[in-house]
Amino acid sequence: MANSTRRKSAAKSPKRSKSKSKSKAKPRFPLWQHAATGQWCKKINGHRYYFGADKDAALAEYLRVKDDREAGREPPPKDDQRLTLKTLCNTFLTHKRSAVAIGELTQRTFNDYMATCEGLLKALGKNTAVDAIRIEDLLAYRRELAERLGPTALGSAVTRVRTVFIFAFENGLTNQPVRFGAFKRPAKPATRRMRDSKGSKLFDDPADLRKVIEAADVQLRAMIYLGLNCAYGNADCGTLPIKAIDLVNGWADFPRQKTGIARRCPLWPETIAAIREYLPTRKKPVDDENAGLIFITQSGRPWHVDGRNSGPITAEFRKLLEGLNLYREGLSFYALRHTLQTIADECGDYLATKRIMGHCDASISDHYRERFPDERLVKVVDHVRSWLFGSEIVKS
Repeated sequence: MANSTRRKSAAKSPKRSKSKSKSKAKPRFPLWQHAATGQWCKKINGHRYYFGADKDAALAEYLRVKDDREAGREPPPKDDQRLTLKTLCNTFLTHKRSAVAIGELTQRTFNDYMATCEGLLKALGKNTAVDAIRIEDLLAYRRELAERLGPTALGSAVTRVRTVFIFAFENGLTNQPVRFGAFKRPAKPATRRMRDSKGSKLFDDPADLRKVIEAADVQLRAMIYLGLNCAYGNADCGTLPIKAIDLVNGWADFPRQKTGIARRCPLWPETIAAIREYLPTRKKPVDDENAGLIFITQSGRPWHVDGRNSGPITAEFRKLLEGLNLYREGLSFYALRHTLQTIADECGDYLATKRIMGHCDASISDHYRERFPDERLVKVVDHVRSWLFGSEIVKS
């Protein structure tokens, strides 16, 4: 048996089966590294975009903007790059401050915009992204404003808020405009009811006005005449330069301070006499910049300071009315403009009244109108003078 050979077994050994399950191939990294800069980049729709040198951060940014880029849209900024309400307000106010510096905007209007921005930051949050502000956020803020403001003031506040957000879109600070929904000014009936509840801003009885004129001191009397004769308001009288008044020929040429619209108005004999009586008593201004103003306070300062909501003319006129037992809500120095407009309308020449009031006429006809007859202006102011003095007028 020792020399016997071992017979091969007929049974075949099992073949080792090769594993058919292959591990899935790792997905190809979608970006390639730019040799010169080391940044990861990708060409999308024919444009090459770079996503930084950090591989993981580059991939995350690519995936964030991929769909927008492929669709040809500008992707939204990163959270830390989104326009915040604070940044918008600062940019807006910087622009408006430069407008004040070159005379395009009054300091008072700038102060109103400043208050509007402060209110927005407090109500909506200074770090809130502008593109995250919702209609319901604005409506909640409107309800808050409505609790402490009347319809007229609410309408002005809403307009200023809308102006801030419209500025953002029109100047490329945001890619889409803010949707306002029902964030609008109050309806006109509500504003009209509130105005009516405050009383008429009109001197109904010319006899009362004559009492006011007679009781006023020499300087305030001249201002009152300019209010009734030329529709000058507080700011107009407070900023009126001497050169704007021609006492020899009896004309006033002075643009309206609020709008910059040119105004030309014939002066009554009474207005000329009142100004002539005042000028010898005029105080010397303490500042050279006010040397050209007609009206100066007893302390040598101007009657109007840009940026203030009320001024000394308002206070002096109210004291005068209270002393005569004529004061009521709605009656102020500015009521003289309301009175002139109301009485002047009775003569039927609305264009001439607009010229004297300094109201804007947006019609195409006004664009082409190169001159306006002085005779029509004279007719309007003479009508108001006749209403004021009646049979007491002495023809000069």
